[in-house]
Amino acid sequence: STAAGLLLVISSAISHDLLKRALRPDISERGELIAARLSAFFAVTVAGLLGINPPGFVAQTVAFAFGLAASSFFPVIILGTFTRTMNREGAIAGMVSGITFTAAYIIYFRFINPAADSPENWWFGISPEGIGTLGMLLNFAVALTVSKFTPSPPASVRELVERIRVPGGSG
Repeated sequence: STAAGLLLVISSAISHDLLKRALRPDISERGELIAARLSAFFAVTVAGLLGINPPGFVAQTVAFAFGLAASSFFPVIILGTFTRTMNREGAIAGMVSGITFTAAYIIYFRFINPAADSPENWWFGISPEGIGTLGMLLNFAVALTVSKFTPSPPASVRELVERIRVPGGSG
């Protein structure tokens, strides 16, 4: 089902892509399996809590999901495709800062202090449903800044980006 597929994607993204490839390359297969199981358990727990106590109507929940996706993935996809200087450190820092900012804003106004959830308390008048835009801009800024002050990606990655940007054999 869709839920099972999403759980598989979440657990493998955290255990393999984030943990093994970026944070702890020396992790054992057993450690990676434990991380996958823990991340799946965490995802099921969060989904269950949100199912028991939903944050709002379907449209509101979808807006939160799109805001979180925009603040975490969109800048890295664009920068990874269209800039030659984006590196792993910049991508990770941008994603973490964007999603942390967006999630914290949503959690604060929807769960921690719902009484303050009104336009006079929102940053720049932006509701929690729309804050993903600022999270996205923060992601762009952090990713570009961190990439500027850390080593460039390896030549093989730069060549891959060039092949993505300029497809060959199409003419």
